[in-house]
Amino acid sequence: MNHDEVTSDPKPLDPVLLRSFLKVCETLSFTEAARQLGLRQSSVSQHVARLEKRVGRKLLARDTHEVRPTPDGDAIQPFARQVLEAGSRIEHYLKGSTLRGRLRLGVSEDFAFTALPDILAEFAMQHHAVDLELTVGLSGRLYEQYDAGDLDLIFVKRRNGDARGVVAWEERLVWIGRPGSRLAEQPVVPLVLYPPPSITRIHAIETLEQAGRAWRVACTSGSLAGLRAATVAGLGVTAHSARLIPPGLAEAEPREALPRLGSIEFVVVGGQSHEEAARALAASILSGAGRLLPAESSAARRGRA
Repeated sequence: MNHDEVTSDPKPLDPVLLRSFLKVCETLSFTEAARQLGLRQSSVSQHVARLEKRVGRKLLARDTHEVRPTPDGDAIQPFARQVLEAGSRIEHYLKGSTLRGRLRLGVSEDFAFTALPDILAEFAMQHHAVDLELTVGLSGRLYEQYDAGDLDLIFVKRRNGDARGVVAWEERLVWIGRPGSRLAEQPVVPLVLYPPPSITRIHAIETLEQAGRAWRVACTSGSLAGLRAATVAGLGVTAHSARLIPPGLAEAEPREALPRLGSIEFVVVGGQSHEEAARALAASILSGAGRLLPAESSAARRGRA
């Protein structure tokens, strides 16, 4: 074959287009995606249109009520993230970092099944000389360790009455249990709870008390894995973040049988000190917060209304 007849490889996809596409998938809104990216809405729309033309597929379905990924749009999201993350890792590696020292981070159990390890890995790659130590535990206990000077930075649920920290997001709490168990209908609600000083435990019990519902502790576990195992086994229901529900569990049915739990804030506490490494890690967690949460489905949003 003549070398002149060989077709060259296709041009790589533009990361700018991928970033706009992923942000619309994350927010389910062109307006909100544009705001978070610091762009005009028309620019984000053009980026998505150019990407769809480039790949020859419809990636987003739009109507007057909502924007949602098509099956092709859902399928390419992991690949698009890999492209952006690879570019970010290359950039961070080449830039290097002058930060040094030992940094002790405490993270709530809620993030055991999220993309937080990826965010921490990217931070570690960028800041080679920072020795990062990770403690995973209950938010209430992490507050105690932070206040005692044993942790430099914590990513936790906001403690009632504690105004410290920068809000990563506000999250709806829901009752969850084994699918189809209908434990919420029992006269005395069986609960699967973290031990004190769990913030979610306090919130769940206070909500039931205020509603006049009888309850009992069916199981106590100090880890998310243990809490999940007991709840999957059908021992009881528990309160949990709506978009961080562990595999094998679902919102307790019927939903109207238990009082609404309201919402809670996830905050990064620390990082405002003179320690530059702590500030840099806090910024990395806050900027990557959107990657930790799957978008709520339209059905979930209707159920909340």
